[in-house]
Parts: sequence; structure tokens; C-alpha cells
Amino acid sequence: MGTAYVAVTVITAAANGGIAAADLARARFVLANSAEVGVPRPWLPWLAALKAAGAAGLVLGLLGLRPVGLAAAAGLVLFYVGAVAAHLRARVLHNVAFPAAYLALAVASLVLAAAR
Repeated sequence: MGTAYVAVTVITAAANGGIAAADLARARFVLANSAEVGVPRPWLPWLAALKAAGAAGLVLGLLGLRPVGLAAAAGLVLFYVGAVAAHLRARVLHNVAFPAAYLALAVASLVLAAAR
């Protein structure tokens, strides 16, 4: 396994696991950000579940279930494309770098997983 693939995938999984936990804990910054971009509060557990599933899938990919890792990375790419789009639609640009960074991690994980 390539070092870059492992490093980027571990970082992506950890970042998504962390933000999923923040969503579930209804952290103040999560509530403020979701309200600002128009995401209803009842959606937060579902969004957290998607992020957590993506993180778990990336870990399974590292453990040898390559198709699961690829699907998880692709799902996270789609998720964060939607998050960036939500920020752009709501014209909330002051913090669009956060979902964009998660998107970049997901894209890197997908590209590196596909290249293996």
C-alpha cells in the first residue's frame, strides 16, 4: 500500500469521524453553520451518519475491502460537493473553505484509492 494513500485516507477518515461526532453532539459551530446555510436541525443526525459511514468505509478500504473504500470515497466526494453547493447557494462564503477542505480530502482519497 502506498504511503500517500494510507496517510491521506487515515486523515480523511479521522476528519469525517470527528465532524460526524460534532454533528451528533450538536456542537455550537455545527448548529450555527447549518442554520446559516439553511440545513434543518433534524437533518444533522442523518448527515452525521453519512459522514460516519464514509469514514468507516474508508477504513474498511484500508483493511483490504477495496470496493468499499472506493465507494466510501466517492460517496464523500458527492456529499461534500453538495455541502459546497449549499454554501454557494446560500452565499455563505466566509466559511466555505471548511467543506471545500473536506471535499479536497475526499477527492484525494478517491484518486489515490483508484490508482492502487
